[in-house]
Amino acid sequence: MPRPRLARRFLPLTAGLWIAMLPAPSALSQEGPTMEAMVGVLAGLEAPSDLEVPALRQQVTDRIKAKADAIALKRPLVAPELNKLPHVSVDIQFNPDTPVIRPESYRTLGRIADALTNPALMSFTFLIVGRVEANGRRENNLALSQRRAEAIRDALLMTFKISSKRVLAVGLGEEQLQDANNPKAAVNQQAQIVTLREVAQVAVKPPEAATKSATPRSARKGGK
Repeated sequence: MPRPRLARRFLPLTAGLWIAMLPAPSALSQEGPTMEAMVGVLAGLEAPSDLEVPALRQQVTDRIKAKADAIALKRPLVAPELNKLPHVSVDIQFNPDTPVIRPESYRTLGRIADALTNPALMSFTFLIVGRVEANGRRENNLALSQRRAEAIRDALLMTFKISSKRVLAVGLGEEQLQDANNPKAAVNQQAQIVTLREVAQVAVKPPEAATKSATPRSARKGGK
């Protein structure tokens, strides 16, 4: 009879050790969308956007200065048109109250870079939208979100060699909440990658035209 009692004593201990070895739920949820999923969504642009980043920055600044929509709960989006464009939300972790990207988020940045360099997306320009949850002063959150959006862009350009012509950045602070019913929720810190339009193409002369225009010049030199 003592053996069953010993078995019952050790069972909770072994079960506890097994549970402790499981991955933390937060670690699993931080993986975010796969590269393939990002490509599938971001490639779905039906019509180019005429949105201009400087105008959007001014729009959000004016709203904060005017103290419009002062209550964060259910605050309307400052740029609802962004959600009508192809976009994905990504969880990039920063040091508290800074634009310093945490090392563990470079894996996510690598997936973003892989997506942006996929052949299906190489012809597009993208906007990185920085956002923060509704804690503290609105103007401070706006400035922090801008610095964080620029930090993501800089990492894509400097570390992953994405062309600067293809990536823009804007911070919208707490004016573009992902979950307006819960303004202080962590999900409101997620950045967005938005497909804006095709990259402006520089006109290049066809090889035939270049050859024809060069022939007379060489002929004249030979005649002299």
